[in-house]
Amino acid sequence: MKRFALGAIALAAGSISTSVLAQSSVTLYGFVDTGIGYVHNSGGSATQVAMISGSTAGSRWGLKGAEDLGGGTQAVFQIENGFDPASGQLGQGGRMFGRQAYVGLSDKRLGTLTLGRQYDPIVDLVQPITGDNYFGAIFAPPGDFDNYDNSVRINNSVKWASPSWSGLNVEAMYSFGGVAGTVGSGQTYSAAASYNTGSLSFAGGFMHIDYGNASFVTRPSSSADSLFNSAVNAAYASARSVNSARVGAQYVVSSVTVGAAYSFTEYNPDSVSSFHSSEKYNNGSVFGVWQATPAFSLGLGYNYTKTSGDSSATYHEVSAGASYSLSKRTTLYLVGGYTHAAGENGTGNAQAVVGSYDINSGRSSQAIVIAGLRHGF
Repeated sequence: MKRFALGAIALAAGSISTSVLAQSSVTLYGFVDTGIGYVHNSGGSATQVAMISGSTAGSRWGLKGAEDLGGGTQAVFQIENGFDPASGQLGQGGRMFGRQAYVGLSDKRLGTLTLGRQYDPIVDLVQPITGDNYFGAIFAPPGDFDNYDNSVRINNSVKWASPSWSGLNVEAMYSFGGVAGTVGSGQTYSAAASYNTGSLSFAGGFMHIDYGNASFVTRPSSSADSLFNSAVNAAYASARSVNSARVGAQYVVSSVTVGAAYSFTEYNPDSVSSFHSSEKYNNGSVFGVWQATPAFSLGLGYNYTKTSGDSSATYHEVSAGASYSLSKRTTLYLVGGYTHAAGENGTGNAQAVVGSYDINSGRSSQAIVIAGLRHGF
């Protein structure tokens, strides 16, 4: 009887353990993406051949998980590290988990509330229906001045994401600036919505970034990462704030996907800024992707950017990409882009920059071609 009782207890304990494990999950995932790139006009008239990483997907590894709390509610978390496989160095300014780091609660009826370092709602809902979703950085506007390619993550943020309501999704975020003596200094807030009918998807959103009240902090001081990563907008790094709005649409017909997007971004000065008139960036983009076979796809895109206010510059950018899947996890790709710039960028002649690679050309034109390999796990 003792043996039977002990056996029954052990079996019950094993069942309870299995049940608990079945209600919780932790997933290890990631991408390694790198290639050989050719850059025409890098830092002047120089031609550069170099290893360039993260062209179609930023190299990363991460952990994400969920624990079932009952009643349709889960505790969730995600930590994600970005790195450069060419050198092994950490990305996002050397942060251990610079891409994402958050914890929260998710409910089937009420949505998901998360706290930490996160993407803004425009990246979550608008970016997936742009060319960036298919071929990455090469399809972004010159210098990624509007965060099209999510150069910016948001610290100290609280984000709510709705459940899907018959194809409608809504997100809102607020990030604390954390500056003593002024609540608004360094804050970020954003909201976006998307709607998917099957073949047609469209989305739009708005983001405001405050780079700090200069009477309290040394600028820039913000809950958001810096947008000032290339010559396209470097003249406005002393901006008090940035407002950015973007809308996009995508339509799928059989093996062809076409889409268009528009963004308006405004850099606002104050009394200590090095510029005195608001600088405005208008960008229009179109793209098309043909899934020629289940393994092979081709893409083509175009960005037109016009600035006004403190400067007057024009940028024309043409982008192209091809990818071939060797397996479900491994892909070969070839991407290329060309940008021509004209006018004045706030400190001198406008410099051409291709996509979000942020390689200053020092010239009115730049071309980049990259052949690479991406592996997911």
